[in-house]
Amino acid sequence: MTTLSPDTQFDSREHWAAKVTSTISAWSALPLRLVIGYGFMVHGYAKLSRGPETFAVVLHTLGVPVPLFLSWVTTMTELVGGFLILVGGFVAATSLPLAIVLLTALFTVHLPYGFFSVKLVEVSENGVKFGPVGYEHILLYLAGLMTLAMRGAGPASIDGWRKSSLFSSN
Repeated sequence: MTTLSPDTQFDSREHWAAKVTSTISAWSALPLRLVIGYGFMVHGYAKLSRGPETFAVVLHTLGVPVPLFLSWVTTMTELVGGFLILVGGFVAATSLPLAIVLLTALFTVHLPYGFFSVKLVEVSENGVKFGPVGYEHILLYLAGLMTLAMRGAGPASIDGWRKSSLFSSN
C-alpha cells in the first residue's frame, strides 16, 4: 500500500480545487446568457407585438433618422441577437449590434434620468408609482455582453460546440 506524503496530499487537494474552480468558471457564462438573451428577446417581442410602427413614432420623436427602418432593425436585432446570446451562438459578433442598440438607448433616452433604474415617486392606496428609468440597467446589460464577448459563451453553447467540433476533427 502506498502512502502519500503530506506534500503530495496537499498537491492533490490543490489540483482538485483548481479543477472545481475551472469547471465553475467555464459554466458561469450560462446564467448570463440566459438572462441577457431572454431580456433582449422580450424587449424585441414587445416592439414587434405593438408594431414596429409604434416604436418608429418614438424614434421620430427623438429625432432619429429613418425611424421606421431603424425600428425594424432594432426589433430584429433584439429578437435575433437575444436568441443567439441565449443559445450561445456567435456571441462575440452578436454582442456588437446589441451594444449599439444599448448605447443608442442610453444616449437618446436614459441618460437624462440619472443612474438609478428604479425611482420610487409615490406609494399610495392605489399602489406604487415609479419615475423615469435611468441608465443602470443599460450598464448591466453592457457589462454582461462585454463579459460574454471576452470570456466566451461556455461549454453549453453553440460556440462551445463549434469550438470543440473544430478542434476534435484535427
